[in-house]
Amino acid sequence: MKENYHVLIVEDDMQIRDGIEIYLKSQGYEVFKAGDGIEGLEVIRKEEIHLAIVDVMMPRMDGIRMVMEMRKTHDFPVIMLSAKSEEVDKIMGLNMGADDYVTKPFQPLELLARVNSHLRRYARFMEMAGETAAPKGNIYTIGGLELNEDTVEVRVDGELVKLTPMEFKILQLLMKSPGRVFSAEEIYERVWEERAINTDTVMVHVRHIREKIEYNPKEPKYLKVVWGVGYKIEKIS
Repeated sequence: MKENYHVLIVEDDMQIRDGIEIYLKSQGYEVFKAGDGIEGLEVIRKEEIHLAIVDVMMPRMDGIRMVMEMRKTHDFPVIMLSAKSEEVDKIMGLNMGADDYVTKPFQPLELLARVNSHLRRYARFMEMAGETAAPKGNIYTIGGLELNEDTVEVRVDGELVKLTPMEFKILQLLMKSPGRVFSAEEIYERVWEERAINTDTVMVHVRHIREKIEYNPKEPKYLKVVWGVGYKIEKIS
């Protein structure tokens, strides 16, 4: 139920903050608010948060620094807001751990749709991670890379690797079809479950996955780029 989900809005513009709150509450979400990154981190320390909407430009601590800090301990989805449309801001936000990006001015219903979408995926991920039944054997192994769908765990040469929910979903998609090349658009549509408009976030997530599963991300063993086509998990016996 939506009323069980806690959404944090971190935005220094009170009108925008309160406007988003109205839409979220109308959908049954419990809303927490903060005026900058420092206040946002304080709320996260005190409350159970399931998704955060974070503005990029804020006083004291901006949204990018806040997300960098919270990613040390929390994996819930983050949607970043920015009044700037430059690609550098978007890529920087995604690089620092955001899951999605909305440029101001935005349609409230578009933001709400993205909130709903990310929370649905996060709920499924947490449900899988909390599964206590005996493993069903849904394990995919490529060389020393192992992905377990039942425990929602990834290991490299036996060592546990911590992935975010979106990173896990992307790696899961690729590992289930080793050798097959997936375009960025197909990855986006199958993982985010919506039409691909801008696939920059796929590129950034793939880079993060590489940094976690590869000994040398610049010369990857598992997660390869097929230039001009897409991405694949190499077949390794």
